[in-house]
Amino acid sequence: MQDSKKASFINAIQENEGLIHKVASFYTDSKEDKDDLVQEIIYALWKSFDSFKQYAKLSTWMYRVAMNVAIFHFKKGKKQVPAVPINPELLNVQDTGDSDTEEKLQLLRYHIQDLNLFDKGILMLYLEDKSHEEIAQIVGISKSNVGTKISRIREKLKRQVSKQK
Repeated sequence: MQDSKKASFINAIQENEGLIHKVASFYTDSKEDKDDLVQEIIYALWKSFDSFKQYAKLSTWMYRVAMNVAIFHFKKGKKQVPAVPINPELLNVQDTGDSDTEEKLQLLRYHIQDLNLFDKGILMLYLEDKSHEEIAQIVGISKSNVGTKISRIREKLKRQVSKQK
């Protein structure tokens, strides 16, 4: 039984390795911190693997565990929450060489860094093109609350960016 659990777990990690690294990257600013957080996330996934009841997709459950570990990691005070540089790949923006566009992206990244951990997580999932329903399952709020949160985050970012223009 243990061998099949281990094999299933390894397969799940391999199939969803990208989401683990994405969450860790979003909440850290150095390679060492990212590597530590990835290990913590994988350990938490292993500890709770038996509790996965397949009510949601495996990736949804893994996102939820990964985000909870990342947020808990910083709330416990193990690390001061640094200004996290946002990877341009997460924004799905191609570098066009346009300095005005680059300046606007830098400004947006700066303001995203100021979001609280929960809002950052919602924004990360939204930028990943997750549905409102899937975001709701991952973060543990209602689908309508996800829509409200996203609207408020977008409005907040618009206000902050327009103040600095």
